[in-house]
Parts: sequence; C-alpha cells; structure tokens
Amino acid sequence: MPFHRTAAAGTAVAAALGLAGICTGLSPLVSPPEASAQGTPGLVEFRWDNTKDYRKLYFFMTETARLKRSEYYLILKPKDRKTAILKLSIGIPKSFDAEIKAKNVQLCYMKEGGMLSRTRCEKQIPATVEVSNDGSAVEIFPDTPVPVGKTIGVYLNLFNPFNAGMYQFNALAQAPGDVPISGYLGSWLIQIDPPSN
Repeated sequence: MPFHRTAAAGTAVAAALGLAGICTGLSPLVSPPEASAQGTPGLVEFRWDNTKDYRKLYFFMTETARLKRSEYYLILKPKDRKTAILKLSIGIPKSFDAEIKAKNVQLCYMKEGGMLSRTRCEKQIPATVEVSNDGSAVEIFPDTPVPVGKTIGVYLNLFNPFNAGMYQFNALAQAPGDVPISGYLGSWLIQIDPPSN
C-alpha cells in the first residue's frame, strides 16, 4: 500500500513538473497583447468598496502612462449637480504622488469631446485655487457661485505619478446657503498605466 501511494505521488509530481515545463515554454507565446493608452475611462472598472452611494463622473486625460505630462479634464455634467457651486473640493488619495500646483489648476465651462472633437475648456471661470500641503485636496472658490445647467470641469496640468494603478478622486461641492456643508457629487476613477516597453 505505501508503494502505491509513493508511486501515485511521484506520478502527480512528475505531471505537475511536466505541465509547469509546458506552461513555461508556452508563456512567451500566450502572453496577452499590451494595451495602448486610451486617455479615456475604461469599459470595466473595479472598486474595493462598491456601494450604491458611488457615482461615476466622466473625465478625459491626454496621457495615461506613469511619469508622463498629462492634462486632466475632470467633468461635471448638468445631471451631476442640482445646485449652484460656492466651493468645489476634490479629494485626492495620498498614494497619488504627483505634484499639483495651484497655478496649473483651472475651473472652466467645458466643451465635451467626441469622435470628431477633443474635450477642452471653452471659458475659464474666475476662481481662487488652493492645494493642501500634502496634495490630498484641491479646493476651488469661484468668484461668484457657478449656476446649474452647464457642463463645467476642473483642468489640471501635471506629471502622472510614478506608481501605476487606479486612483479615486472624489468631488464635493458646497452650495450657497446658510449651512456651509459640502455634499458628495461623485468620483473620477483615474487609471495610470505602466510603461509599454
């Protein structure tokens, strides 16, 4: 009986080693093709805490590879907000290790791109921009409340972070009124791609 168990174990190990050898030999042939940078949100998204309170917001990037200079257009469509905006806050994960400078941030009325045109700022909205010392928040104070009914966006010009991955930027807005409370508008799920060598 011990002999049969040993033989069976030996056969299983040999089979496993044989399969490992075959897989190793085939791995260069079956590796998936490299994805080219699209600059737009992917069709499939993965989130650790997928709750009903999460709202996806549209964005556009000119470059998704890590360490590349990129222009970000973080869009808020008319359906994304129901009130005027007195203050717009963008929460940025601390793991997003890119330097954001206030002088490279603008609040704009946006022109959404499509098949034949590019997303861009149509008109800058006068505003004061403040970036927290640790880069985890960008706060925008328009000179006058931004009314509803038009597509607006935040334009950022920066170098992408070193680490590839997904980063969730959260949008919170404070409406005019007696109670200075910021409400959640939605999130931009930014994807930074590894270099394509």
